[in-house]
Amino acid sequence: MMNPRFPYARTFLLGAGFLGISLIWPIFNNYVPIFLKENFGLSAIAIGFIMTWDNYLNMFVQPVVGARSDHTYTRIGRRKPWMLVGAPLAAVFFISVPAMRSVGGIMIAILLTNLSMALFRAPTVALLGDLFPSHQRSTANGVINLMGGIGSILAFLVGGVLYSIGRIAPFVFGAIVMLAAITLVVLFVREPVVEVKEKKGEERAESGLLSHVGEIVKSPDRSGILILLAILFWFLGFNALETWLSSFGKFSLGIDEGRMAILTSGLALMFVLFAVPSGIIATRFGRRRVILVGIAGLTLLFLYGLVVTNQVMLIGFLVPAGFFWALINVNSLPMVYDVGGNERIGAYTGLYYLASNIAAVAGPQVVGLLIQVSGDNYRTMFVFSAVSMATAGILMARVRGAGEASPIQATAGELSH
Repeated sequence: MMNPRFPYARTFLLGAGFLGISLIWPIFNNYVPIFLKENFGLSAIAIGFIMTWDNYLNMFVQPVVGARSDHTYTRIGRRKPWMLVGAPLAAVFFISVPAMRSVGGIMIAILLTNLSMALFRAPTVALLGDLFPSHQRSTANGVINLMGGIGSILAFLVGGVLYSIGRIAPFVFGAIVMLAAITLVVLFVREPVVEVKEKKGEERAESGLLSHVGEIVKSPDRSGILILLAILFWFLGFNALETWLSSFGKFSLGIDEGRMAILTSGLALMFVLFAVPSGIIATRFGRRRVILVGIAGLTLLFLYGLVVTNQVMLIGFLVPAGFFWALINVNSLPMVYDVGGNERIGAYTGLYYLASNIAAVAGPQVVGLLIQVSGDNYRTMFVFSAVSMATAGILMARVRGAGEASPIQATAGELSH
């Protein structure tokens, strides 16, 4: 059949939900550590632990919620009930964070914000797999990542202006935009109708996190476990870079924090600019091949990082890094969907976040230990990231055929009219 026109309107509408989610975290990460230090005098170790609560929660909550959403059959769909519960709760608890005046109060608000966000992120992202057939998912994920990047930019620009009005103002702004974005998705995105096939006992047996992990591990086709392990390793490398890059700039190159923030935004901007093109390229040439190009590029860049000695050389690292990261990140989730199948979109969304959140916790901490034992040599970050990325490349190179886009088919979902 002829290649149908790509449904950009539907994709940008769904991307609004991801924009709302992506708007919350930059505000949270930018201001909460300051509150914990200035208002309550917490140590850096305590602040670092509190700021990783979301990663620890996401390792367990998102896989379970994603799997359960596959079996949440309601008149409005499988994913929307989780959004309708999680988003309002997250908005309330998010606004309450800067309003708290005691250590116990702010810690409870932070924990409940993290938990509420974890309740609806996986179901929201799972709509990508529900609404788009296999051959459109890479392009759709590129658009959604573009929207997420716009959300992050809005958080920094608008949030920074609003903070001068009052410290609660950026949080109110973030909560309102998130609720508005999720409302758009709930009202105007029609979930595809899914026939209820499972009996209750079978449903419980099939929807457990451990059952899905066991299924992947025991499968004769090793593609599923290879892809998830590759995701774990490339996020180990990239999350370590994100955490320690500013410290490398300040303590190894002598670039102040403000200047480093501006320079690092070049990486984020390149990722946003190439999010959609990377999906289109993968649709044309294959996801695995495009991801391997991204892995090879980042591995070489990490090795180049070992000899970076000034600001110009650092820019030469950051700009192409954003491009290569787009090739990897945009196309990884669609690969996971096509390994898991349309019946388990939510479950495999959860497994994707399980791998990425393990990396988000482990990568920065391992590199922190390496920096400490090497006498504050921040270039050990590049060694760790290069080894992690190369390992991901070896794993991905062993994948044969799985995770690629299926032949053109009818669109799974549609906009409501």
